[in-house]
Amino acid sequence: MLQIKNVSFGYTKTKILKSIDFKVEIGKNLAVIGESGSGKSTLLKLIYGEFDLNEGQIFWKEKEILGPKFNLVIGYDFVKYVAQEFDLMPFTTVEENIGEFLSNFYPKKKQNRTKELIKIVELEDFTKTKVKNLSGGQKQRVALARALAKEPEIILLDEPFSHIDNFKKQSLRRNIFNYLKENNITCIVATHDKNDVLGFSDEIIVLHDKKIIANETPENLYRVPKLPLIASFFGEFNVIEPYGIVYAHQLTIVEDSDLKAVVKQSYFNGNFWLIEANYNSESIFIQHKFELEKGFEIHFKIQ
Repeated sequence: MLQIKNVSFGYTKTKILKSIDFKVEIGKNLAVIGESGSGKSTLLKLIYGEFDLNEGQIFWKEKEILGPKFNLVIGYDFVKYVAQEFDLMPFTTVEENIGEFLSNFYPKKKQNRTKELIKIVELEDFTKTKVKNLSGGQKQRVALARALAKEPEIILLDEPFSHIDNFKKQSLRRNIFNYLKENNITCIVATHDKNDVLGFSDEIIVLHDKKIIANETPENLYRVPKLPLIASFFGEFNVIEPYGIVYAHQLTIVEDSDLKAVVKQSYFNGNFWLIEANYNSESIFIQHKFELEKGFEIHFKIQ
């Protein structure tokens, strides 16, 4: 189990994180969300042992994770950290980068393991390509494979798919997170992308104003967002009194209703149109099956 006990931290006298306290069971996937600057990356670096804590303690099982004051070499064998900046060997190939952490005493085993990891990150066509010739997204996939090479007990992922294009992102997410579950590897992922969370994370913590303001399952957090900040992570939403926070898909345009609005704009969004309308002098958003003309009066209801 990973235990974060009353952790506070700041690079200067000003705290970035304050009184952070939570647990993660072995093999679970925890997502950390929050606005830019909320301390997501800093929290991962503290768990990795990159900085000394100002207050509190961090434990993995019975082992206390300590910073550079106590360790000449930052980090621990049981934890791997994949940052947004890639730590790769640019003048060697993809397979050499991934195989660097694997033992040479068993060459066949090393070869098979490297091949397995290359397949997980979908780089089979680039096995012999030097890393310096890869795109940013391909380099990120090599970094993920390198982190998995030694089968860490815990992996820390900081915006792990941010450089990867949409053509590969969906299948790669499934490959990585399924692999972690199958191998009982504890995962903490800091992300701005709801698709990194929904369907994969067991729990979500929300960082805001230096503290944890929510710690829930993805389903609970999505269905009952207590703050506009939380709802905004999952999609377009409205604050309509006295109903509170409602998502765009929870509003339905009907023939007759006491709730009326005037269309301002229509945005094509794939399998639906997002209608922006003026309601009580404020914009609201409604998912609808087709485009509506600007200035058209609509009636809507809340599901």
